Amino acid sequence: MDKQRQEKAMAFAGILNALSLVQKIARTGEMDIEATEACLSSIPVTNPDSISDVYPDKSVLENGYKLTLQQLGDSDSKDIEITRYLVAVLSLERKLAKSGNTSQLGERIGQLDRQLIHFKITDEQIIRSLASIYVDLVSVLGPRIMVAGKPDIIKQTSTQERIRAYLLAATRSAVLWRQLGGKRRELVFQRRKLVEAAKYNLQNI
Repeated sequence: MDKQRQEKAMAFAGILNALSLVQKIARTGEMDIEATEACLSSIPVTNPDSISDVYPDKSVLENGYKLTLQQLGDSDSKDIEITRYLVAVLSLERKLAKSGNTSQLGERIGQLDRQLIHFKITDEQIIRSLASIYVDLVSVLGPRIMVAGKPDIIKQTSTQERIRAYLLAATRSAVLWRQLGGKRRELVFQRRKLVEAAKYNLQNI
């Protein structure tokens, strides 16, 4: 299995994994602390030497690989909601790349290092900071991603902040996917290669 294809599948799984957390919290209001920590921890790694620096624990991508197989494989149980979020995140990432905001984004994320000395990445203060970065530098590029869920859950400020933090993580993985050569047209014309790489990675966790 080609190493670059393996790494692209990892980054793509990172996107879908973050989006699945968006979906879960919007529907249930529950935040899986372990999954959230693994997801959000990819954000501060802005200058990795390798993809392993971004996703040090490969097992956290298991759900993302399974979603890759579900969304791009021959399954009839594709999740239209996840597909909608994916298309929106990839669109925002392209706008971010063209906007000139990437250096400012790096600076804002770099400022988190001081906070992370004192707080875990799942602490409400850090999540609030991540949400603010997403609103100021990513979401503003529009259009806004309309998240579906239970209205009484989504209207809560804490839920909104967590959703935005997850979307920032999804955007971070989308940036990495593009840097590794990922292109949206591959999801239509070369999706089998991505599915094969996801299967390989899933079997070798």
